[in-house]
Order: sequence, then C-alpha cells, then structure tokens
Amino acid sequence: MKKVLLVVLLGTWLVIPAAAQTGQQTSPKDPMATWLRNAYSTNRNYIRRSAEKVPEELYGLRPGPQVEVRTFGQILGHLANFNYLWCSQAKGEKNPNQGNDFEKLTSKAALVRALSDAFTYCDSAYTALTDASGVEIISVTQENGRQAQVPRMSLLVLNYGHNNEHYGNLVTYMRIKSIVPASSEPRPQQPQTQP
Repeated sequence: MKKVLLVVLLGTWLVIPAAAQTGQQTSPKDPMATWLRNAYSTNRNYIRRSAEKVPEELYGLRPGPQVEVRTFGQILGHLANFNYLWCSQAKGEKNPNQGNDFEKLTSKAALVRALSDAFTYCDSAYTALTDASGVEIISVTQENGRQAQVPRMSLLVLNYGHNNEHYGNLVTYMRIKSIVPASSEPRPQQPQTQP
C-alpha cells in the first residue's frame, strides 16, 4: 500500500504544477484527492467514448485467436464489475452489483449501460473523497475471504489504475481496426488570448 500512496503523491507533485500552468483549478485543500478525481474522470470519459465509438459487431473482437484473452465487450464488462467492487468497498457499502457478471453480456447497449451505471456509482466515491477521508483506514474483504485494513484512497487508486490498464487494452483493439482511440482524438482548439 505504501507504493500506491507513493504513486498518488508523485502524480500529485507532477500534475498540480502542470495544471497551474494550463490554468486548471486545483484544490489546495485536497491536492491528492483532486488529482485522483481528475485522473479518474479523464480515464472514465476515454473508456465511455471508446465503448460508444466501437461498433457492436466488434464487441466480440479479440486481438488474436487465444480463447483466454477477453473480447472488447468482455473488457467493458470486467471494468463494470470491478468499478462496483472497489467503489462499494471505498464507500463502505454492500456491492450493489452482487450476483451479476457483466463480462457475460454480449450486446453493446447492455454493456454500455452496465459500464455507465458502474461509473455513475463510482463517481460519488471520488466526489466525496478528501485527503483526510482518503487516509482513513477501512476494512475490506480480499478475494481469499480475509479482511485487510487499507487506506480508503488505496482502493480508489487501485480502481483508477485498473481502469487505465484496461483502457490500454481497448486502445489496442481499436487500433487493430483502424479506429482512433478517444485519447488520441484531436483536441478542441483553445481560444487564443492576446497579451
């Protein structure tokens, strides 16, 4: 967990000066939570746009013939599953998705809806996060059934990192089909200011 918090701190130190240069607002009161919230929001939007952009006939796409590799659609379902898992733990709530496995969905509409609902659920965990609440130690149940004591922010960093890792997978699938990923789309032109 120390490594996770070190990554958050390093990211904060790198992003806050850059944000100040571009005129973006940062919260001096909660710099770590602000950085994580912004990073999560950016990545969430890339994943949402990718899910919407890829046509349904490519939701079954695998980058190769390996059966054990997830399809594009299964990655989206996997992300929905784990956003519910980690955000519910960070919020101290029962997972509202228990019993559903979104990786088994095959239609684009159902997967986009599941992913959107999962992100909406997670948004409130990131919105409520402060530096103080992020370092609170909470109890979580691990995959092996054991309880672990972790800082709340570590779950949200884990969730963001997991989303980011799988966004990289989605980019590969999109590039195979010559689809420009959301993070590589042209940026809107910013108005030029006169000195």
